[in-house]
Amino acid sequence: MQKKMRSSFWMKAISNNDENDAEGGRLVKDRDKVVRRKRIVTLNNRAFLSGAAYCLSSCSMILVNKYVLSSYEFNAGIFLMLYQNFISVVVVSILSFLGLITTESLTWRLIRVWLPVNIIFVGMLITSMFSLKYVNVAMVTVLKNVTNVMTAVGEMYLFNKHHDNRVWAALFLMIISAISGGVTDLSFHVIGYTWQILNCFLTASYSLTLRRVMDTAKKVTKSGDLNEFSMVLLNNSLSLPLGISLIIVFNEVSYLSQTPLLRLPTFWVVMTMSGFLGLAISFTSMWFLHQTGATTYSLVGSLTKIPLSIAGILLFQVPTTIENSASIFFGLLAGVMFARAKMH
Repeated sequence: MQKKMRSSFWMKAISNNDENDAEGGRLVKDRDKVVRRKRIVTLNNRAFLSGAAYCLSSCSMILVNKYVLSSYEFNAGIFLMLYQNFISVVVVSILSFLGLITTESLTWRLIRVWLPVNIIFVGMLITSMFSLKYVNVAMVTVLKNVTNVMTAVGEMYLFNKHHDNRVWAALFLMIISAISGGVTDLSFHVIGYTWQILNCFLTASYSLTLRRVMDTAKKVTKSGDLNEFSMVLLNNSLSLPLGISLIIVFNEVSYLSQTPLLRLPTFWVVMTMSGFLGLAISFTSMWFLHQTGATTYSLVGSLTKIPLSIAGILLFQVPTTIENSASIFFGLLAGVMFARAKMH
């Protein structure tokens, strides 16, 4: 009888232990699921926040530049670029001094290697300023698609990179939309379109040249690496003396000495805002790329052009027709198709 009682006691104990182990196992699994869900939600939140910050800064930068150059009728695009780059240099230098970021020291060897790509960088910024003065924001976003065509052709010849039929189909649609958009543009301006096509060529040249120069530049740095903050500091620092020279060559000095705009505090506030937005694009794009990837970054960049175009038309009261609006939408859709095709 005692043996039976002892055996039944041990059986209950074992079963209770099994139940406790099973319950403990379920608790561990449930806890792991909660942790995984929290981790996924956190990553999604970071990706969303970084993407939203990038889109907001990118759209705001173009709209503010358009406002400065068109609404204020400011005729010194090079000076605007110079001021924006100066703000970037100051902010990045302060962050580096405080130890919040790390940047490479600017040696003569590094400057000599980087100077050719910096000249293209400055040309890209200046032509963008000049085109924005004459071309409406919606058409600028469509015409920028030509950059993708030039870059794809450059990759094919310089890097032997082959693209599939979907990519070429999207590029063909971009060309058609750019041509049809220009033909139906009620505010068509030859000078503006010339500057924009030149900007597309320089932008494509910058992206293609940057790949080769980065590899060479890394070899002449002390750490053997060149992070994004160092490139921001390097590009903007080297652009300052080049920008000052171009201001003299294009005779912006006489205009700046006469214009009453520089005596308006509100104008300087808008100018400074554009400078911080330019720097914000650099930081938010790096943050967004780190949280997601190049393919998502490219796709979101293409999707951002849609609200930007609509905002540009509404804010600046751009006269448009059904044909022109259809061409713009067609071009933006081709941009999204291109980004999607590049993902595969």
